[in-house]
Amino acid sequence: MSRFSDIISNTPLFRGLPPEQLKTLEQIAAEKNFKRREMIFSEGDDGNGFYVVAQGRVKIFKVSLEGKEHILHIFGPGEPFGEVPVFTGQAFPANAEAIEKSSLIFFPKDKFIELISNNVPLVLNMLAVLSMRLRQFTTQIENLSLKEVPGRLAGYLLLLAQEQESEKIVNLNISKGQLASLLGTIPETLSRIFSKMNDKGLIEVDGRNIKLLDADGLEDLAEHGKI
Repeated sequence: MSRFSDIISNTPLFRGLPPEQLKTLEQIAAEKNFKRREMIFSEGDDGNGFYVVAQGRVKIFKVSLEGKEHILHIFGPGEPFGEVPVFTGQAFPANAEAIEKSSLIFFPKDKFIELISNNVPLVLNMLAVLSMRLRQFTTQIENLSLKEVPGRLAGYLLLLAQEQESEKIVNLNISKGQLASLLGTIPETLSRIFSKMNDKGLIEVDGRNIKLLDADGLEDLAEHGKI
């Protein structure tokens, strides 16, 4: 597991822990590999542990009674997922699938609970991450219920710019179909909005690379939601 040392130490859950505690984490962890489109867990499965993405990307999604998929999150390297059931003792509340060939670090629930029982810094880190996730869910619900799709897309592009530390160009690291699901719309509608934003001089689309031409205009669109 030594090749995962940097990933574990830089994961928000474990950031700032001393070397001896990071080493203990490595000792209880296991590597799990998944092919593209392979299920990691399904909604209702026993929450027997959680994961950190080492390589690849994972989507968390739910399926409606009509069979429509709605993506809740997409996680990449260094990001944890599936950690809530570790503390609630409940089943996984959604599905997880590798959207590309992925290598994951798995932390089994029983061993992890034993490890953190006397580790205040680790508990505080986890509380901070879970609080951040709650804020993200609140924002996502607000966006889906109150904002129109153009506002959701503008907000997502601005968020990508922050994450990728790029003020001018962002890269869509998911397909437009997956992005449509994440934003609560359909690919056809998303394509029309991309075209309108392009025509308005807000962005310039080149495949998966999106040039942000008018940051102020995008912020205004993200705030008010109409184009």
